[in-house]
Amino acid sequence: MPAAVEMIGSAAPANRRRGLAVIPIGLAALFAGQCFWFIGTQSFTYDEGAHIIAGLDAWRRGRFEQWNDQPPLGRLLLTAPLALTRPDRWQLENLGPSGANFWTIAIRPDPLGLAWHTRPVNVALGLVLAVLLWATARRLFSEGAANLALALFACSPALIAHFSLATVDGLATVLCFAAAVAAASWRTHPSWWRTLGAGLLFGGFLVSKFSAPPLVLLALGLMTMSGPSSERASRGAKAAAAAVVSLTVVWATYHWHVGPVTFRNGSLAGPYARGQTVIVPVARRLNLTVALPAPEFIAALGGVAQHGVRGQPTFLMGEVKTSGGWRRYFPIVVLLKWPLTVWLFAGAAFTLLVTGRIDPPSEFKVLMLFPSVFFALATLTNLNLGDRYVLPVYPFLLLFCAALWNRARAGPAAMVLVLALVGCQAADAFRYAPDYLSYFNVFVSSGESYTLLSDSNLDWGQGLLALREYERAHPDSAIWLAYFGGVDPASYAIRASTLGEHDRVRGTVVVSATHLSGQYLKNPAAYRWLLQYPRKTILNHTLHVFEVP
Repeated sequence: MPAAVEMIGSAAPANRRRGLAVIPIGLAALFAGQCFWFIGTQSFTYDEGAHIIAGLDAWRRGRFEQWNDQPPLGRLLLTAPLALTRPDRWQLENLGPSGANFWTIAIRPDPLGLAWHTRPVNVALGLVLAVLLWATARRLFSEGAANLALALFACSPALIAHFSLATVDGLATVLCFAAAVAAASWRTHPSWWRTLGAGLLFGGFLVSKFSAPPLVLLALGLMTMSGPSSERASRGAKAAAAAVVSLTVVWATYHWHVGPVTFRNGSLAGPYARGQTVIVPVARRLNLTVALPAPEFIAALGGVAQHGVRGQPTFLMGEVKTSGGWRRYFPIVVLLKWPLTVWLFAGAAFTLLVTGRIDPPSEFKVLMLFPSVFFALATLTNLNLGDRYVLPVYPFLLLFCAALWNRARAGPAAMVLVLALVGCQAADAFRYAPDYLSYFNVFVSSGESYTLLSDSNLDWGQGLLALREYERAHPDSAIWLAYFGGVDPASYAIRASTLGEHDRVRGTVVVSATHLSGQYLKNPAAYRWLLQYPRKTILNHTLHVFEVP
């Protein structure tokens, strides 16, 4: 009998653990399901075709010159299913500039099939981030806090959208969070194995996005300055070893290339450097060419730095800037684009933190340095294109929200409020499903969102499948189209005629929200003459349909 009682007693906690595991598994499945819904209903966005072409070129020829404005790791991962199985099934052809579009890519024979062979890689990366966020919140706070963070994660339109695209922003978000966790935990347990792991993650982060170098330097600095003074030399040596490992990862990703890089003096706001030239903002004359490892990385990093200073056409709250940017751009963007419930949770957690009613571990405080520095640097750049540029901040924000769980669970009323807010976020996100990319908070009408933000905040060209269904439902209508996107509409069997900036027509006219904002047009008001006519509908939150009598 005692043995039987003991077995029952040991089985009960095991059953309870299995029951609790259903929650994170179910939330991860909810996230993945929404991502797959997005993949099947949203056409290729502006950058996806370019990433796929560059990734396939890197696999086939070991080259990194095509669209060398991003490191190659994300492109290599996204196109791995194609390169390893069916590299020649799809043909992607760059047709060159078209209207306000910098490029237009034709995809044959089936762009939707190509989406299913590339985008799911990013869904898998999103699940990796979900597990990492849950595990970190559980270790720092509790399992309930981890489930809260994961519930908010699973109902976050920005994460669902950007982990459902064949772009590099998702990978950068995963590796930013992973690198920060590795650096923060290393400070407590600075073993050589953790040093190696941190170096690998830092290197992966460097070849995922060019916003990585400042945060990698921050991580190495935190590693060097941690611990008692008697251990500084040892820790400094390990931080140096992590730096060497990370640079080796960068070089290996570029196939151990060594080549010439020219450093020339000049203004970062001046004409763009071309090829393997890097502009250095110094007064004295400089024209130096040296052979360096991973020359493509160095040249592209210089080009991105120059792009960040010069900027490109940007739209905010009804105003278009052809160059430069706004310091207030990203604060406004995240307030409009990230769910109100997340900000309420974060505000409550911040209030409890500053009043001393919650005292998170020191590792949590170190982790919060990374999003703070990242966001501060983002506000200084003139590259104001979308919330995807600050997406790496978002998982840290969810971790911050999780910090209030242990305090909230002490009172039944607080617990009910927390669960109600999570439900509200799920309902709020569902308002835009499956077009999560166009999400705005509840205070913004979908019919007016184009007056506030555009480009990847709202309309990145993802509405062609919805337009195809509209054309099938109106087979006898003559339709004119002013489309913003990087994919040739004919690839999706769109039959609408192109409407130029100076054209005036009658009948059904479909205009992308980004063209209504005028962000990339020679005349920003070119299509606003349509606003005087009845708007029949909005397809996929992005394509405005007008009837011109």
